Amino acid sequence: MQYGLIGGKLGHSYSSEVHAMIGGYDYVLKEIPREGLDAFMKGKDFLGINVTIPYKQDVIPYLDEMDDAAREIGAVNTIVNRGGRLAGYNTDFTGLRSLILHNNIDLEGRKVLILGSGGTSRTATAVAKDLGARQIMVAGRSSRPGTVSYEEARTVHADAQVIINATPCGMYPDNLSSAISLEPFAGLEAVVDVIYNPIRTRLVQEAQERGIRACGGLYMLVCQAVAASALFRDTETDMSAADAIYNRILGKKRNVVLTGMPGSGKTTVGRLLAGKLGMDFADTDALIEQMTGRHPSQIIREDGESAFREIEAQAVRTAGAFGNTVISTGGGAVLRKDNVTYLKGNGRVFFLDRSLDGIAPSEDRPLSDSFEKLAAVHRDRYPVYCATCDCRVAVGEDDAEKVAARIAEAMDNEA
Repeated sequence: MQYGLIGGKLGHSYSSEVHAMIGGYDYVLKEIPREGLDAFMKGKDFLGINVTIPYKQDVIPYLDEMDDAAREIGAVNTIVNRGGRLAGYNTDFTGLRSLILHNNIDLEGRKVLILGSGGTSRTATAVAKDLGARQIMVAGRSSRPGTVSYEEARTVHADAQVIINATPCGMYPDNLSSAISLEPFAGLEAVVDVIYNPIRTRLVQEAQERGIRACGGLYMLVCQAVAASALFRDTETDMSAADAIYNRILGKKRNVVLTGMPGSGKTTVGRLLAGKLGMDFADTDALIEQMTGRHPSQIIREDGESAFREIEAQAVRTAGAFGNTVISTGGGAVLRKDNVTYLKGNGRVFFLDRSLDGIAPSEDRPLSDSFEKLAAVHRDRYPVYCATCDCRVAVGEDDAEKVAARIAEAMDNEA
């Protein structure tokens, strides 16, 4: 191979897409088991590679030289083959520093808690020092010299003001995991997560729910790739293209999620919105019917609501992993916290808030086939819709076309 990424598991990676946008060379993903790393590195059958979990430190003994930054950090994510001599670099430093500054997160004078003790943690420590952190604590599964346990982090170091997640916890497909709960950190000002797939990890979502500034690692991925590409091609690093590439990747990966009561117009608005934004369209109820061969109403009547919710959760998980898709959800999809985590991972959630007067009972909806049932469902779910959305869209007398236009405008403004 000429250029590419090596790591243990790469099913989550967007690196080939990013490097394709930078352009000019083939870039492949190569999963290497630990027992195969020695032969690969000694073979030197590449011009340049990026290195990810778990090999950012393991590759160092194979290098003929390292730049000062990589040597000081003790982790390498970029290797260039110059006539058989391997040179190691750490462009993650540039990426993470750029991510923090891009999101206006101030580390100067702050106490910073870094989750994880691997190669990326070393980079995060170096960046925190560079940006003037007052105190830096590294947390891992167990306490050892230079590292506190997660339990100590939650108790002794709950005064941390910035948390940087440098672990793979929360990375696709393990979206529901998180290295730590933010509940003990009363003075927390910001959360930075190096994970980029999903766009918003569970940790990032928890921070945002608490009103804390938070960002995922997609911008870091792009910036480190731009820097690595310059090393591959022996050119000066030009970060001017990073924003454009970031926005293109974000557009390809981000979904629009519509929630709300049955009969609020999610499917109609969703199809119109997909057309306006040039996105695909998916309906979780339609996915359920594809999966089971039965309409949701049939499943509820024959197997009960609980069985239906289990199937719905599978459909939501599937839809949440889509990209560039408008997703219309069933009325009760947001009742499960895990469903919300999957939907918000790659999606911005819009609640179509239509008043009860504008929704009619329907025989094909067993849970709201009478006005009494509909009113009870509306009363119970309304606070959940409000609490789980990123944006509430009041739906009155406006037709679906106008509602879709308002959401499209909101998405354009966010970009």
